Amino acid sequence: MNARLQSMIDAARREWDESRVSGREQINVCMDTSSVARGANETLAALKTSAQRLGLKIDIGVTGTWGFCWMEPTVTVRSAAGTRTVLYANVTADRVEEFLQTTIVEQRDMAELALGVVEGNSTPEVPLLSDHPFMKGQIRRVMANIGLIDPENIDHYLANSGYEGFGKALEMDAEAIVKEMLDSGLGGRAGGGFPAGRKWDFLRNATAEPRYLVCNADEGDPGAWVNRVLMEGDPQLIIEGMLIAALAAHASIGYIYIRYEYPLCIERMQKAVNQAYDRGLLGKDVLGSGLDFELIVFKGAGSYVCGEETGLIASVDGYRGMPRIKPPFPAQAGLWNKPTNVNNVESYANAPMIMRNGAQWWTSVSTAKEKGTKMFTFSGNVNWAGCIEIPFGPTVRHALEQWAGGMRDGRPCKGFQPGGPLSGVVSGNELDLTLTLDPYRERGLFLGGGGIVFFDDTACTLDLCKYFLAFCEDESCARCTTCHGGTQRAVEIIRRIQQGGGREADIDNFEQLVRTLVWSNCFHGQFAMTTIKTALKAFRDEWDEHIIEKRCRAGVCEGLIQYVVRSQGDTALPAAKEICPTGAIVEERGTYSIDDGLCIRCGACKELAPAAIEIRDRIARRVAAGAAAGGA
Repeated sequence: MNARLQSMIDAARREWDESRVSGREQINVCMDTSSVARGANETLAALKTSAQRLGLKIDIGVTGTWGFCWMEPTVTVRSAAGTRTVLYANVTADRVEEFLQTTIVEQRDMAELALGVVEGNSTPEVPLLSDHPFMKGQIRRVMANIGLIDPENIDHYLANSGYEGFGKALEMDAEAIVKEMLDSGLGGRAGGGFPAGRKWDFLRNATAEPRYLVCNADEGDPGAWVNRVLMEGDPQLIIEGMLIAALAAHASIGYIYIRYEYPLCIERMQKAVNQAYDRGLLGKDVLGSGLDFELIVFKGAGSYVCGEETGLIASVDGYRGMPRIKPPFPAQAGLWNKPTNVNNVESYANAPMIMRNGAQWWTSVSTAKEKGTKMFTFSGNVNWAGCIEIPFGPTVRHALEQWAGGMRDGRPCKGFQPGGPLSGVVSGNELDLTLTLDPYRERGLFLGGGGIVFFDDTACTLDLCKYFLAFCEDESCARCTTCHGGTQRAVEIIRRIQQGGGREADIDNFEQLVRTLVWSNCFHGQFAMTTIKTALKAFRDEWDEHIIEKRCRAGVCEGLIQYVVRSQGDTALPAAKEICPTGAIVEERGTYSIDDGLCIRCGACKELAPAAIEIRDRIARRVAAGAAAGGA
């Protein structure tokens, strides 16, 4: 181990150990984007104010998320003796006074908010956190520190095995590091699965200088926040992974490309980079090892196509984020036409684990072809929207029931979408697919970066396709007419169908667009029609209903439905009339009706007066009547 690095680690561990037996209770608030959205800032402020008012001598800090995103804000309380820690959920600002009174003043567990005991003894009221259904089956490696350490304190990372993998890599030559990575079988964690060690080897054997590393943190898929959890919860892990890659590939400059919509990630990664520079872990002659490695946090402008590596490279180069045709590949001509390697956040984050513990340890956790663990986020019509880390291999059904808490309100799972808007939709009849790469490739889609969105029978397949196709249209870089024009036509057709203007030829038009868009310049256009292609296979009867019968079974498509009053005696009707933004609900002599011409189908009245307002087919009855008359 490098002497300077070992000295830093030893000092950090001493400080860490002392803080854990300080004689004061330690309260840590999960502070990430999900918790902030649910009031964590207010909780943190209330804790500090209330602790001062109550005269409590306690330490208050922050951590990353435990993954219980649907139950934020989450808070841990560690005992003054440092022997017991309990994780609590839904600790909102209005409950802070009661929370402190119970847990600190009275020294009792607040069982109604407790998720479980992180360390120490459990009780009948508060079991071990590891026994919580959401935690069972998880094996947290890249998430090991998240929830336990302050992500803005490099000493916390150093005290918990941080930079030990880099220390071992410093004692190896580049070829040996690459071999260790290849032996581990680490594949790219953005969905492609290409061996990370092979990409590093390509860069190592490039002839031009300088060589660049890029961390692709432009996580833009709706329903995916794996990379955000890592950057907000353990940013030093990513820096260490890039340092190991720099040793393996002889790279001297790195960029962490973060989408502009991730302000907390940008803030924490920049602080982590600054701290690494201060400790001599970045810059010239890192720790006296001879390695020169500069690292820059780069803010993307929010373009979805910059998630594609050549679009990202163009953006860093100062051009519009427009993907280019390959070859040449980035390993030959990337940033400023110099050799460049691009991996995503989770790929780099696994490298320290492999170097610290060895390839055999890293691969031992999974029996699937894909080795190691994978982070997933689950969202949509589920009870638990959260983030987990598990070995590859469980079925989607098991994941839905175990880690997403099942479907909301007990409704059936109509389908799910893995891999974002460029992937496709899968029918709920295929929930026994495994969380591995091949089953999705065989169906013409991909698992992606780990975001899986579930939907139930209240969702309209055509409306989902419109949402994702409209997203693809908006995010097209417009370099090639195939993609830009093709997605426009697809969106126009779906919108016309939703307004009741569907034609039987529309299915053929969609299939023609599917065949045409595969000739787009980049993945964005080539995969833009995947949602429609897979939806036509999985939910063909629903498309026929919209086009031929002019009916939306989910009651979503505006042109095919109308809102009517079915219960005149409902006491909620006056409030529904007042809330209508267009004045479509009319009251005359105590009788209520809805002016269909004014109604914008916002659903506000239905939400307020569900028993009084009914959604009916708008066109289907006329179509059926016309067909019956023609038959007569």
